[in-house]
Amino acid sequence: MDRNLALELARVTEAAALAAARLMGRGDPVAIDEAATAAMHRAFGAIETAGRIVIGEAPQESTDPLHVGEFVGSGASDLPVAMDVALDALEGVTVCATGGGNALSIILVGLPEKVLRCPETYMEKIACGPEGEGVVSLEKSPTENLKALAEAKGVYVEDLTAVILDRPRHSRLVNEVREAGARVQLLADGDLAAAIATARPGSGVDILLGIGGGQQGVLAAGALKGLGGVFEGRFRPLSGDETVLLKAAGLEEADRIYAAEDLVGDQVMFAATGVTSGHLLSGVQFFKGGARTNSVVVRSATRTIRWIETHHHFDFKPEY
Repeated sequence: MDRNLALELARVTEAAALAAARLMGRGDPVAIDEAATAAMHRAFGAIETAGRIVIGEAPQESTDPLHVGEFVGSGASDLPVAMDVALDALEGVTVCATGGGNALSIILVGLPEKVLRCPETYMEKIACGPEGEGVVSLEKSPTENLKALAEAKGVYVEDLTAVILDRPRHSRLVNEVREAGARVQLLADGDLAAAIATARPGSGVDILLGIGGGQQGVLAAGALKGLGGVFEGRFRPLSGDETVLLKAAGLEEADRIYAAEDLVGDQVMFAATGVTSGHLLSGVQFFKGGARTNSVVVRSATRTIRWIETHHHFDFKPEY
């Protein structure tokens, strides 16, 4: 994959983030998601490549923008497929509509047929920074993982902060983490941003635990692959319909633990732009005649990580 593509992807996530931020806090999640999706779709059309969406904004049978199976990029009609594309024009739609944090626009690209075709189901996850390599695993209990990670980082368990989605299904998990001595930060939404932030020094979060969206797990795995962090996932369908979806996708193997490589392959590029401020990135800030965005761009082949602050002046270029 062309190294210049990574920065082009950032322009696409910036477009979606700017469009979503215009409607932040207005209480209309449908409108805000549609705005982000439309902006990302337009921006993707300017990239000189050809990709196929494997995780997108709508199912394969749909004709909506950015649906699974859609070919994207300006060369989509003429060039062979160069990459798998997984995206979320706005991760954290509900919290963004109410003014909450951790909303992002995200794109992951990998080599063709390497990014897992993940249906909309749930996944048990563990994510942390590079210190967790060979140390933490879903095969261990939360208490064992916390003790092992603390030892690897050279700190006490009491110094660790675990981020967990605030859901009734996590009551026992939260109690165990607290009894182990670690601090708990409960999230209303946005476990994807928190998962990636575990690999960013100074983010204030050390490990992500619990069950969240499977597609968000794939995106997190790709980002952590580039950042040198650790991710493992195990599908945990919460309904019969989800079990059917997993079976149809050939993913019904019970209790299989997926490492990042299993989910995204060996080579990925990842771009994310903050819509609202959170663990990973600052949100869009508007000023007279323009706006400022914060993004991260990762290329796993070279472990290149760019933290980008962009000033957009709408008087000199069209607003996305």
